[in-house]
Amino acid sequence: MAYTRQQWLTLIVFAIADFCSAVCVSLQAPFYPMMAESKGATPTQYGFVFGIFELTVFIVSPIYGNYLYKIGPKFMFNAGIFTTASTCILFGFLDRINDCNAFIGLSFAIRIVEAMGNSGFLTASFSIIAKEFPENVGATFACLETCFGLGMIVGPTLGGALFELGGYTLPFVSLGCMLLAAATLTYCILPSYTNESKGEEENTGSMLQLIKIPAIALAAYAIMASSISIGFMQATLEPHLRPLQLSPFQLGLMFVLNGLPYGLFAPVWGFLCDKIINPRIVVIFGAFVVVTSFTLIGPAPFLPIPTTLPICIVALVLHGTGFGAELVATFTSAHRDAVLNGFPDDIQTYGLVSGMWTSTFALGAFIGPSAAGALFDLVGFSWATVFVTVLHLLVAVFFILNMCCTARRRPSTGIYTKIHHSLAQTDPEKAGLITGTDDKTPLIRSISDSSYFSATSDSSEEYYVY
Repeated sequence: MAYTRQQWLTLIVFAIADFCSAVCVSLQAPFYPMMAESKGATPTQYGFVFGIFELTVFIVSPIYGNYLYKIGPKFMFNAGIFTTASTCILFGFLDRINDCNAFIGLSFAIRIVEAMGNSGFLTASFSIIAKEFPENVGATFACLETCFGLGMIVGPTLGGALFELGGYTLPFVSLGCMLLAAATLTYCILPSYTNESKGEEENTGSMLQLIKIPAIALAAYAIMASSISIGFMQATLEPHLRPLQLSPFQLGLMFVLNGLPYGLFAPVWGFLCDKIINPRIVVIFGAFVVVTSFTLIGPAPFLPIPTTLPICIVALVLHGTGFGAELVATFTSAHRDAVLNGFPDDIQTYGLVSGMWTSTFALGAFIGPSAAGALFDLVGFSWATVFVTVLHLLVAVFFILNMCCTARRRPSTGIYTKIHHSLAQTDPEKAGLITGTDDKTPLIRSISDSSYFSATSDSSEEYYVY
């Protein structure tokens, strides 16, 4: 499918905004702890400055998702970027404050507001993706996630270089201004979006109703498990690798090994979910890959193998591949499952699903490092990895059971296809319906009430076939 000019422009400005936003959010990692300690702050205090970001995203994302259709995705997107950029610049002037309590207090305040902006930007961007690219949601989401992942990798490196060049303020001001420029670009290019469903002013769904759908509840669990695994690695990988006596440069490369395969393979998972494979199969595959990764890097207590550099490299590459498959596939399937279960195919539903995805990911990102640190102190790295292994084994088992249960209730072509009923009547094969054998009548599924209809029944609605 060829993209229109508007779609290409949207994709480009999203890629720039995602990259710049990720850089601004992550740039302080190499030098903020040192600055905080110079003011008298403890590791617990400045560690929670990092953690409060994800906790705030978890709290506010469902709220944004629930009211996106009223606020407007373009306004929320631009306001989110502007807020993130402004707070990034403000964070660069904290070194002027000498009182420890004031320094930490303002750090918390700015980081919370920054998280609110970033959450609004992400929730709106995911919704606009679903609106602008209805036939390529997974592939588009994956490409933008690649840009965001690259920004998270480049951020600390670029921030550290600018810190050495011009001190504490320079990286925040220069990169914050870069994000402000990206915000101006998106304001000029992005079109306005309105809710297209009937009863525009009436809320036709809620986050609670969404999460009650079993398939979406499972997707939320898989998203959280994936982000827990990421946070676990971020918090405990360095002390686990310390006995290998790696140089700081080599250690930095080990962290890149975790994110690089995610960025490389994310577009592949998106294409597969959009065009070829049921997204649930991709989630199951990703879960088993993550299980293999944590079994090797521990190594698991029941494996009589030592911790070696080659094994750790293989495990980190597998981890980036596995959690990437889970994240991309859950985003794709959640949108489809919401529509299949009676939610309208409009910007309000996109906002709800996007808010759910952002919120559950943030919750896992908050739980991951917190649980990892406690488990590392309590039982050591090898036994601590069992926690993540079990989480992902449950992801695989639950999705397999869900596929088995749903397969008994509906015909399956492997992927969801949006069709119009008139096409089903005139040309079922072109519509993608199962024609079957033994004179069986093709069935299609209604968006409005999730029931099945014969392809020959009278209706003017649109349907999804699975």
